[in-house]
Amino acid sequence: MRFWRLRSRSPSTIWRPGPGPLVTENGDSSVKGWHGHHHHHGRHNDYVKLFVFGDSYVDTGNLGKFATPWKEPYGISFPGKPSGRYSDGRVLTDYIASFFGITSPVPFERRNITRKSRLRYGMNFAYGGTGVFNTLEQDRPNMTIQIDHFQELLDKNVYTKHDLKKSVALVSVAGNDYTTFLSTNASLQSMPAFTKGLIKQLAMDLKRIKGLGVENVLVISLRPLGCLPTITAQNSYQKCIPFFNSTARFHNLLLKHAVNKLNTDTDHNSAGRFIILDIYASFKSALNKNHFKGKLKVKNPLEPCCVGLDGHSCGGVDEKGVKKYSVCKNPESFFFWDNVHPTQSGWHALHSSLKTSLHRIYKD
Repeated sequence: MRFWRLRSRSPSTIWRPGPGPLVTENGDSSVKGWHGHHHHHGRHNDYVKLFVFGDSYVDTGNLGKFATPWKEPYGISFPGKPSGRYSDGRVLTDYIASFFGITSPVPFERRNITRKSRLRYGMNFAYGGTGVFNTLEQDRPNMTIQIDHFQELLDKNVYTKHDLKKSVALVSVAGNDYTTFLSTNASLQSMPAFTKGLIKQLAMDLKRIKGLGVENVLVISLRPLGCLPTITAQNSYQKCIPFFNSTARFHNLLLKHAVNKLNTDTDHNSAGRFIILDIYASFKSALNKNHFKGKLKVKNPLEPCCVGLDGHSCGGVDEKGVKKYSVCKNPESFFFWDNVHPTQSGWHALHSSLKTSLHRIYKD
């Protein structure tokens, strides 16, 4: 599936989400005169490698063909049909890859049916619906198993120690752990203890990824859960629910402490670091209506573009195959795509506000 070959004839019309253009499968930027980071790749195998772990915010096609992101209307903005991404188009992984001047890494499930040259950009081990622990999607690999998959490839020398010298891990996880916790009818009083256990295991996961040789580990903070359409639907998408946002802030505070400790404990002779991408702050900024002035005609940034009908979710159909969802006319003018996930336009806004944190990778 060749989503990534640029078809534009004119360099001026190539869509540029980050500091550089999206890159063709053979690694050429195909934009003359583009001056990307001076830290970028040279020839041969000297590319930044991106290894992705976690959930649907970063999954680019690991789920089976019957899963939601393979159903219409997912993918209507890019590539024009469902591609296994939980959005109308590109997701965070695609933007982070473009930041490093590489093609979005191949999904783990497609590693044996893709050209070997695609492996040089890294690999995506993320599966939508998964968490640090097992979630409601029992058959999908949690973080521990995703890292096992990575370790198996290292053991087989698919990637060598030399390959990992310019490597970055992107970790987006924990939202589904909270969904699972709430579905078990556990008392809300026990949530802080749950968060502490979650962060303890996540810190072990991050340490393990770095221990396998990945140079820099980017971990996404937890988004403001109380602003997700699945929560705000109860008030017709009018306002965020403070309790769930405070849960996310507590999670992010403990994550910050854990990452600080990981950086302190890391051998100072070793390159790289652990870096938090504060998506919570980015969400709050993007959901501020003033943020969209002059850019997007957003009437209500909390309202999703694609809404399920009669108990269905976005992409749902009844037993006769009749669509049970409605889709907005202009996804690019909405921040949320469905009940949980941003649109491509939303991800673009979020990525733009995360660039400062991404540049920290290049600090000595």
